[in-house]
Amino acid sequence: MSDWNYDPYARLGEVPTFTLESDDISDGAALAARHYGEGSGGEDVSPQLRWSGAPAETKSFAVTVYDPDAPTGSGFWHWAVYNLPADTTELPTGAGAAGFELLPAGAQTLPNEMRLRQFIGAAPPDREHRYFFVVHALDVEELELDPESTPAILGFNAHFHTLARAQIVATATPDGAKG
Repeated sequence: MSDWNYDPYARLGEVPTFTLESDDISDGAALAARHYGEGSGGEDVSPQLRWSGAPAETKSFAVTVYDPDAPTGSGFWHWAVYNLPADTTELPTGAGAAGFELLPAGAQTLPNEMRLRQFIGAAPPDREHRYFFVVHALDVEELELDPESTPAILGFNAHFHTLARAQIVATATPDGAKG
């Protein structure tokens, strides 16, 4: 059973927050079917994300999607995008598609846990899981990462440059994409 009070970002220390909103997902609410993985009856479509109120010193953003409840001992990274320019305030629905056409110039996508450079939707195998959609405001224009790095390496490097963080925590169940 999940510890619903567990916040994987709490261990990193407090940082200021800013506002994250979405036309597709809501904090504490279930994901729509299209945000599930194809193998679970969904479409692997990343939700629209819109943020405001990041610190004026922000030089870039990173966006991550993480399931701490995956039965792995280390969670499951669904998406990791970094080097988003500081003037970015929104990613449209579907920005996580494999072709990167909807991402701003300069943005980089790391391979997720399936080693795919795209958003992979929810696929909880056993029970309800939480999905942390997080925008990290960073104090550097670019994180210089190996393009084969993992999202965990992104998180490690971003930790030392995080000015503020915004998040929406959505949920999904094993049968959620089926209706």
